[in-house]
Amino acid sequence: MDCEEYGREGACMVDNIQIIFYTNEDQPTGPSVGSGVDHIGFSFRDLEAKMEGWKAAGVKVLEDIREVPGLFKLAFLEDPWGTKIEVVEDHTWLGFHQIHLSTPDPQATLNWYESLFGGVPDKLHGRLNGLRYGGLWLLARPYDGEIAPTGGRSVDHLGWPSDDLDTTAAEYEGMGIELDDPGVREVTNAVGQELKIAFVTSDDGVRIELVETISSP
Repeated sequence: MDCEEYGREGACMVDNIQIIFYTNEDQPTGPSVGSGVDHIGFSFRDLEAKMEGWKAAGVKVLEDIREVPGLFKLAFLEDPWGTKIEVVEDHTWLGFHQIHLSTPDPQATLNWYESLFGGVPDKLHGRLNGLRYGGLWLLARPYDGEIAPTGGRSVDHLGWPSDDLDTTAAEYEGMGIELDDPGVREVTNAVGQELKIAFVTSDDGVRIELVETISSP
């Protein structure tokens, strides 16, 4: 997925987005599908060439390449931990392409994320409503069944940066949004950065980390 090491064990970076893998003795409690984060997606210049390499490496293919008129070529893979991954050939938006949520009310969900984390309301190729964070799209699909919380599943949580987490927390409190216990706290991560972090959970059970970088080694 063109994810590059950046000095932290068990983590890599696509563009300016960190992907962190947590290791423990337990397997994830479930796949991404069925939770509030249905799948994530990556875009490549030549999807057919990439697919040949993945098949040769034994990657699990959920759905082979097809072209959606007005959008792009796409296919679906699954990683060893149950994360559904959409791979597309979208020459406009390359790299980490999308996070696709499941929710009973897609527009209300996108409005909630915009109110907390900003983003630019936009339509992906004029067709799919979403929020754009640079080249990354946050999309939402309707889902009528029971939605499982993300905590413990193959996609455990999402994350957004904060310039001033204490101020952000106060703003959320004014909006009637409570932080998960124990609220804002200071931690040192695996590469020695001093951070303030907090978590909030959406109505659809998506666990979201807020991170303020205090200092770096």
